[in-house]
Amino acid sequence: MTKPTTFVLVRHGETEGNSSIRYHGVTDVLLSDLGRAQMRATRAALQQHIAGDPAPIFASPLLRAIESARLLASKTADLTPIEEFREINFGLFEGLTAEEIRDRHPAEHRRWMQARFAPDFTFPGGENRREFTARVARGLERMLALCGDATGAYVLLVAHRGVIRTIVNQLTGAEPLVELGSIQILQGDSAWRAEHLDLIDHLRGI
Repeated sequence: MTKPTTFVLVRHGETEGNSSIRYHGVTDVLLSDLGRAQMRATRAALQQHIAGDPAPIFASPLLRAIESARLLASKTADLTPIEEFREINFGLFEGLTAEEIRDRHPAEHRRWMQARFAPDFTFPGGENRREFTARVARGLERMLALCGDATGAYVLLVAHRGVIRTIVNQLTGAEPLVELGSIQILQGDSAWRAEHLDLIDHLRGI
């Protein structure tokens, strides 16, 4: 297998369920009009940073990532969903804001605040962080195997904050913030390095 030399990761745009403030993990929500505008601006930014089109193109199977990927690439481009790249299951917290979690589930919120960064933390009724990390790692291995000899200027993945942070950390050791519509550009051959992290200037004014 030949590794891709340029790997671009983009977080999907804003959703009808307001992913900027709500914990939408496995909940399948659509892009909002703002999210579509963010993706159009992101496509223009990618064309400035990297000449040429992406191929292959991968995405989380959730609708907000699939639609974002379609807006970033030509409509005729092949798109491969990777099941392992679903966002983490927030369980009891799905669809809620941090304030709503605190008010509706105070005991669970306290436990979350005390252990939220612990590798073995499990969201109540949801997914364990260590298991999530292992799932994303399996998806990354499968995705790289599917790349083969990449035919485009770069390989593109459109996914979620948790997925992208996990992949970037596993490949480079970095820990980007990964805001909605942000771009991460990695360069790699025998090893990966982060060329650009958290590119968001293209989203200003939208």
